[in-house]
Amino acid sequence: MLEIKDGKKILVTPVSAEDLKDIKIGDIIYLTGSLTTCRDVAHRRVVEEGREIPVDVRNNAILHAGPIIRPLENDKFEMVSVGPTTSMRMEKFEYDFVKITGVRVIVGKGGMRENTERACKEFGAIHCVFPAGNAVVAAVEVEEIEKAEWRDLGMPETLWNCRVKEFGPLIVSIDSQGRNYFEEKKVEYNKNKDAQLEEIYKQVSFIK
Repeated sequence: MLEIKDGKKILVTPVSAEDLKDIKIGDIIYLTGSLTTCRDVAHRRVVEEGREIPVDVRNNAILHAGPIIRPLENDKFEMVSVGPTTSMRMEKFEYDFVKITGVRVIVGKGGMRENTERACKEFGAIHCVFPAGNAVVAAVEVEEIEKAEWRDLGMPETLWNCRVKEFGPLIVSIDSQGRNYFEEKKVEYNKNKDAQLEEIYKQVSFIK
């Protein structure tokens, strides 16, 4: 479901393809509901080993992150820090991962490329960037850790299934049409680069 609250676009899980159709690259959105940390080894288990993911991420969201967790009593946990990790590390897995799991929202750091573009376009998903350097802010937006699966992988790689509220801001880098904000900006940059460099050279020509 997509809500508009105080001018903010808030995706509330479960998320449908219809909810994503008007969300475009460059948009700033927030997430409320189910978010599961999921990175390299978990992707490999699902895609290469054919293992069933033990957290239902269909129509929900994943976060490429290796958080710091504080254990509490009665098998409960507290999120201390949850900074996103580089999404490109998951690029080779992401098409198949989205196809298999049905995840709708992927959150991480930095851009992704063709595999993720194709997955977002074919299966109705988006990739978003959480601003780097805000791991403690992100942890505050985690209301509760509801499940912890694949704990044998260690703290960074465990699937930490969280309930979040207005998690963000998230910058949409790949939309459900397969448009890629990072790649389009690279093209724009390269078109303007020579003219901008010429202008810079004029300003620093006194430097020998």
